[in-house]
Amino acid sequence: MTGLFWAGLALLATDARAATERVGSLDGVAIIDRLDTADLPAGQLQRFWFRAGGNGIGQGWQVPVIVVKGARPGPRLLVTAGIHGDELNGISVVHRLATIDPATLTGTLVLVPGLNTPALIASTREFPDGSNLNRVMPGAETGAAQRYARQLWTRLLRPNADAAVDLHTQSRGTAYVMYAFASTPRTRRMAELVGPDIIKMDTGDKGTVENELTGDGVPAITFELGRPEVFDADSVARGLSGLRNLMTEMGMIAGTVQATTPFVSNRIQPVRTSRAGWMTLLVPLGADVTRGQPLATIADPFGRVIETVAAPETGRINTIATDPRRDAGDMVARIVWWDPDPKCALGC
Repeated sequence: MTGLFWAGLALLATDARAATERVGSLDGVAIIDRLDTADLPAGQLQRFWFRAGGNGIGQGWQVPVIVVKGARPGPRLLVTAGIHGDELNGISVVHRLATIDPATLTGTLVLVPGLNTPALIASTREFPDGSNLNRVMPGAETGAAQRYARQLWTRLLRPNADAAVDLHTQSRGTAYVMYAFASTPRTRRMAELVGPDIIKMDTGDKGTVENELTGDGVPAITFELGRPEVFDADSVARGLSGLRNLMTEMGMIAGTVQATTPFVSNRIQPVRTSRAGWMTLLVPLGADVTRGQPLATIADPFGRVIETVAAPETGRINTIATDPRRDAGDMVARIVWWDPDPKCALGC
């Protein structure tokens, strides 16, 4: 996948898009109902508030958008963060990526540091109506989350992307390694370039930003950046470095593409406790484990071990629970591994 490929993809993008619709301003930043990067001047950074619909008291939800349009034409890379309101590292990555000098950039960065405004305000994973905004793309005309998603999809995201990276973390009470989801050979290459610890080949869930874009001809990945509710310096730095490596291969910035060696998996198994109590993990996040190896103990209120939870498969720990309070049936960890069966090449 070379810069020439991405340049060709950008040229194939439709020209049938409507122009950017400006409807006002807030603190000197334009409010828009629609974005079309084609009508923005080259060699500039611009900031917008995108109006993603209204709430139950008739006020608008504003989504921040940063467009860095390079001095030379090229592919449009969409980078989004904060579709779940407790997953924050990606927002810091986007802020740092936006400091790039447009004079050095080929193509356009479309950056959205906070897709789910109401969930970010509430620090919750879900939209206020209880929906997972990353399961309802491309949206619909009925339902609060579906309408919000529809506005994002049709007027901001899909019309302005030749490739996309959706930044996440694990949600409250859990933690990931640096982890990327991909679903095709092309997106696997994108995932390799961002340099995660683990890649999971996975056809994934319907309604995600990643899968709906990929299915509509825009190669996209989900890039998970560790733990929730923090700006973790290491995760943010690695996320930024990975995106710049991807941009280098896309021909958007100068430099040398760096080789990466992630652990590639296509199967995943959650490991659960059968007893309620206090969990003590026995292996660290990212560890290699073998079938039958003890992963955690569960203790009663007096500290007496009442269960030892063992690995059901041989593989690598990609997720751990960080809250030691476990109900019966709660997840302790997840294990990923590679299944050589050809039918699982893109995930099973």
